[in-house]
Amino acid sequence: MESNIPESIQESTKEGVQGNTKESVKESTSGNVKENPLRQIKVKKITLNIGAGKNEDMLKKGLKLFEKLSPVKPVKTVTKRRIPGWGLRPGLAIGCKVTIRKNAEELLKRLLVAKENILSLKNFDAQGNLSFGIPEYIDIEGLEYDPDLKILGLEVAVTLERPGFRIKRRAIRRAKIGKNHLITKEEAVAFIKKMNIEVQ
Repeated sequence: MESNIPESIQESTKEGVQGNTKESVKESTSGNVKENPLRQIKVKKITLNIGAGKNEDMLKKGLKLFEKLSPVKPVKTVTKRRIPGWGLRPGLAIGCKVTIRKNAEELLKRLLVAKENILSLKNFDAQGNLSFGIPEYIDIEGLEYDPDLKILGLEVAVTLERPGFRIKRRAIRRAKIGKNHLITKEEAVAFIKKMNIEVQ
């Protein structure tokens, strides 16, 4: 059956369809495809730690520093075993720590300023987490020198997760995370680079 549509309109319609097809192919091959939301990586928590040994004065300074860094109340870390060679006994406070979950990524950016936004591949582990040390707290963005604290450093541990990781922590029907869903070292490095951090 012959079409009653004029040839000029048929040609223009054909060109339009071809053009739209080319554009859609171009978008799909140019990296504009949306990432699976279940594969997106986020900062689950940041744990800050200061080891004071048996130095009570340093322990007090560490607690004060963490109060400046986070609204979360820090806790003391205590020994669980007796180590006579080190003069340690169970229940002795030898340091302090604080775990930040809310606005963790914003805090991480401030902490990385102290590293001049440069990390090493050695800062990443095989499970996709990272840790680094900050020798002097005054290098952290937003903190000023405190005469009471003097010079004090801290350790930073960053835990990365994907949606669905809670299955390993839930009380009912706890399960292991699938191997393909785990975060690799390479994926963690790529995530950090998106924050304009150089990894050497």
